[in-house]
Amino acid sequence: MRKKWTRLLATSLVLCALTPSVSFAQDYDLVINNGRVIDPETLYDDVANVGIKDGRIVAITKDAITGAETVDATGHIVAPGFIDTHFHFQMPVGYSLGLRDGLTTSIDFEMGCAGSYMAEWYEARVGVTGANYGCAVSHESARAMIIDGADGDYMKDGPLSALETRKKTGWSQTRPTLEQGNAILEELDKGLQAGAPGVGSTVGYMRSGVSSREMFEVQKVAARYGRPTGAHTRYTLGNDTAENNGAQELVANAVALGAPAIVLHYNNDGWQLAHEMITKLQEQGHNIWGEIYPYAAGSTTINAEFLVPESWIDEFGRRYEDTMLDPVTGEFYTLETYKETVASEPSRLIVIFKQPEENQAKWLTLKGVTMASDATAGTPYDAPWDYPLDQLGGTHPRTAGARGATIRLGRENNIPMMQLMSILSYNAAKHLGDSGLKSMQERGRIQTGMVADIVVFDPELFTDNSTYEKGSIPSTGMKAVIVNGQVTVRDDVVLPVFAGQPIRFDPEDKQRFEPISKEAWNAEFSTGMPLPSDFTGAFPQKVEN
Repeated sequence: MRKKWTRLLATSLVLCALTPSVSFAQDYDLVINNGRVIDPETLYDDVANVGIKDGRIVAITKDAITGAETVDATGHIVAPGFIDTHFHFQMPVGYSLGLRDGLTTSIDFEMGCAGSYMAEWYEARVGVTGANYGCAVSHESARAMIIDGADGDYMKDGPLSALETRKKTGWSQTRPTLEQGNAILEELDKGLQAGAPGVGSTVGYMRSGVSSREMFEVQKVAARYGRPTGAHTRYTLGNDTAENNGAQELVANAVALGAPAIVLHYNNDGWQLAHEMITKLQEQGHNIWGEIYPYAAGSTTINAEFLVPESWIDEFGRRYEDTMLDPVTGEFYTLETYKETVASEPSRLIVIFKQPEENQAKWLTLKGVTMASDATAGTPYDAPWDYPLDQLGGTHPRTAGARGATIRLGRENNIPMMQLMSILSYNAAKHLGDSGLKSMQERGRIQTGMVADIVVFDPELFTDNSTYEKGSIPSTGMKAVIVNGQVTVRDDVVLPVFAGQPIRFDPEDKQRFEPISKEAWNAEFSTGMPLPSDFTGAFPQKVEN
C-alpha cells in the first residue's frame, strides 16, 4: 500500500509540472501567439509567442503561453509599434486616425508647441489619449508670440495654433531686435525646461526673417540640454542646390554645437546628396538623422513663402494648375485663385505635387532614415476621438495612410520587412534614445523588458486606403495595436482605451537660458576690439537703404 501511494504521489507531481494551474495561466496580462516576431535592433526574425505583463514585454518564447487576453497572430507580423516624429495632428481624432495606421507614438518635431504652453499641452492629454504623445518646442510660435503678439487658448493646441498665427506675417518676415531675439530664445528655453524632447523649427517658411545667426542660436538653446533640433530646412522647397544648402546649415550648426539634429522630410530635389551627407556624419558618430515619407506630393498652408509666384513659377518653373490641389474641393488652383485664397484665407491647407512617383519606393530603401508622415490636420480638427474617420475632410493622404503606404510599397517592390520595421519604428527610437530620452530607449524594440508598444498586422493585407481626393480614409489590415501593454485597436476598430503616455524629459526647476549681448560675444570670440554699434549678436538688424 505504501508503494502504491508513493507511485500515485509521483504521478501527481509530474502531472502538476506539465499542466499549468489556473493562476499560472494568468501570469501574463496579454499574450500574442504564433506571430512572426521582428526586432530591428537585434535582427531577430522568427515565429514565437510574446508575453506581456504590467505594460512590458516579459517573455519571447517558442513555448506555449496563455494569459488573461490573447491575440492570435498566426500569419501576421509582430513588430515594435510605429513611431512618427513629424505628426502635426496632435488631437483626439488625429490620434485615432494614426492608431488605425499602427501609430503608437506620435511626436511633432517641426511646428511644435509654444514654450509657455508646453506644460499645459502635456497635461491636457493625460489619461485621455490613445497613443503616446510628444511635442518639440516651437521656433515659429516663439516668433509669433514675440513679434506678432500671438496669445490665447488656441496656443494650447500646439502645432494647430499655426492655423491662427499664420494669418499674420511678422513671424516669418521680420528680423527681430536683440531684445526680441533674446525673448524668442528664452521662450524656447521655457519649453525645454518643461520637458520638451527638443526644438522644432520651420525656418524654411521664415527665410527672410530668420538670419543664419538666429538659426545657430536657436540650435544652441537645444544644445544646452543635449536635445535635437528638427527643421524644415531653409530652402525646402527648392532646387537640388538650395535644398542641400538648407540641410547643410542645420547639420553644420549641430556639429559645431555638438548637438543632435533631424533633417525633416528631405525627400525632395537633391535627396541623394542629403542622404549621403547624413550617413557620413553618422559614421563619424554624430547623432544626426533624417526623415522621408512615401508620397510624391506634400502639404502646407497656401501662404508658404516658397509658393509665391516669384519662386514657384519664375524660379522653379512650376504651374499652379497641375501642382497645387485643394484637398477639400478636389480642384487645382490657378494663379488667380491662388492670389484670391492667399488674401482671404492665408492659412488654408493645400496639397503640392513636387516629385516623380517612382521615387516613393526608392526613399523606403534608404539605410538609417525614419519614415515620418508630416501628418496634417483634417476638418473638423477638434472632433472627438470616435468621430467617423471617413468623414474627416481636407487633409493629405499621408495623415491616414503613411504606414499602410510604406508596407504596401514595400510589398510591391520586395523591400525587406526588417528594413521597413527599422524605418517605421526602431531608427527614431534609437536616435531619440541616444539624446537621453528614456521613454525612447524602451520603445521601438521587441525585447524582454521593453515597453509593450506593439503592432500585429497581416503583411499581405495591411494597406493604405487614403487618396489625394479622400485623404482621411483609414488604413486596414491591422490585427491589433498595443500601447503600453493595452490593446487599443483590434481588427481595425479603435477601442475606448486611453493608454498613451507622455514622451518628454523630466521638467527642470531652473532655466538654462543665457541672454546674448555684444559684450559677451566680444569677450569670448575676439581680442577685445569694440564691435560696430549696430551689432546685435544673434539678431543683426536689416540695414535700410
